[in-house]
Amino acid sequence: MDASFFTDQDRERLQEVGISAEEALRQARILENPPPYSLLRRPCTPGDGIRILSEEESDAALGFYEKARRENRLSKFVPASGAATRMFQSLLRFRNDRKRYDPEEIRRRASEGDPSFGELSIFLDGIDRFAFFEELCRAAGGETRIREAASALDYAGILEGILSADGLGLADLPKGLLPFHKYPDGNRTPFEEHLVEAALYAKNAAGLCRLHFTVSPEHERRFRTLLEETRPAWESRFGVRYEVDFSAQKRSTDTLALDPSNRLVRDEDGSILLRPGGHGSLIENLSDLAGDVVLIKNIDNVSPKQMRPELVRFKKVLAGMLVMIQEEIFDYLGLLQRASASQDLVEEAGRFVRETFLPDLPARWEEGDDETRRAFLIDRLDRPIRVCGMVPNAGQAGGGPFWVEGKDGTVSIQIVEGAQIDKQSEEQVAILNGSTHFNPVDIACGLLDRHGKPFDLHRFIDRDAVFISMKSKAGKSLKALERPGLWNGAMAHWNTLFIEVPPDTFTPVKRVTDLLSPEHQAV
Repeated sequence: MDASFFTDQDRERLQEVGISAEEALRQARILENPPPYSLLRRPCTPGDGIRILSEEESDAALGFYEKARRENRLSKFVPASGAATRMFQSLLRFRNDRKRYDPEEIRRRASEGDPSFGELSIFLDGIDRFAFFEELCRAAGGETRIREAASALDYAGILEGILSADGLGLADLPKGLLPFHKYPDGNRTPFEEHLVEAALYAKNAAGLCRLHFTVSPEHERRFRTLLEETRPAWESRFGVRYEVDFSAQKRSTDTLALDPSNRLVRDEDGSILLRPGGHGSLIENLSDLAGDVVLIKNIDNVSPKQMRPELVRFKKVLAGMLVMIQEEIFDYLGLLQRASASQDLVEEAGRFVRETFLPDLPARWEEGDDETRRAFLIDRLDRPIRVCGMVPNAGQAGGGPFWVEGKDGTVSIQIVEGAQIDKQSEEQVAILNGSTHFNPVDIACGLLDRHGKPFDLHRFIDRDAVFISMKSKAGKSLKALERPGLWNGAMAHWNTLFIEVPPDTFTPVKRVTDLLSPEHQAV
């Protein structure tokens, strides 16, 4: 596979969106010959990759958080382009199914364990507890009619009112704009909940809250409208001032696709097919932000309970631990970068790296002379930092913390998704299943070097940590490529610390019925 793989028209198309021919060829070669799976060594567990902080350590971290807050270093980054379609997947099935199921069959199949019928039954039973209930009543014939239909499991009109373009059209919205929670003073969307959270732990000494949301271009106007409608009330209530920016995933991060015979997949007009590159593409948006201490959290991981002081405290602790570790790193770097750095200093800095990030230092450290060791430490320490909250695993699907062996033999802690694991290897599957903790995407990032300059985040991506999956287009199979995930391969070569946080800090909404859980019922 060489440059002739692309036609002149292909190159023009790639140039239009900002993808070089070299990058496109690299992607094609990866799809033709995928890189090896991640090599798990063991799960990260408490005391072995996951730190459980004492009260004294947490209190010390809070002091560093307060220092960063006073110095106006904090901001918040929220990936918010996710669509609500998957939340309503089961309901969409019933709406689009020509067959209409009677109440007896719904109850029977739900009792037999059919997940779709079970979800429909739970949804109808709890209809009046959703934040969009009043709006649904106005759109679909009134409260009495909706309650009677739900009680009788007569779902057709209700689903039409919720899902159709003539009704609420909720499945066509981004998650961030859905009414999630009921409060005595009104409903809140996840977007608004993040504004509230920012006021609780991401404001500076002057009350400024800086937030950045990544959104789909077609929905940006609606986010901005909601911001302007609600900003005055939140600013008045919390005594803050919001500085909110939006960005979209760049077209230059799109990826191409190949068919099973390794030929380019094309659109109906013959142009090369380009697909969104996944959430790992957002490393570009994060880099453009040029933030200092940046707190990352997904748009759907919000709940009224997370506003409680004891849980807000953990957000502050994550940021404080980051700043505390960062200051130690900067002190060591300042000393190591002097030509007069002593052997004792090199040994001391080596112990710090071993105790904090890499228990097993590579051969070039063990076998190197003083200058080789000093150069290794400078390279190892002069990197972006992330402190990631980890919750005890309660059977959630998704990424988790593991010790992973890299191509150079170095073993480091990483967040790994199931798709990165060789499912044909009993050993690897056993390690995967032995995980004790789960990644809730609750991350504090340090993006500036010791001179206050932004790191070039592209330097620290593991470009082999891609996701390749089989998709279909117009009934034909294709191999799709996703870039290394934002908190997976895109941050693989950062300095990383995992800290256990309470399970209540993780309350995502994957299905609409998740909104009926106690965590999402405000009152």
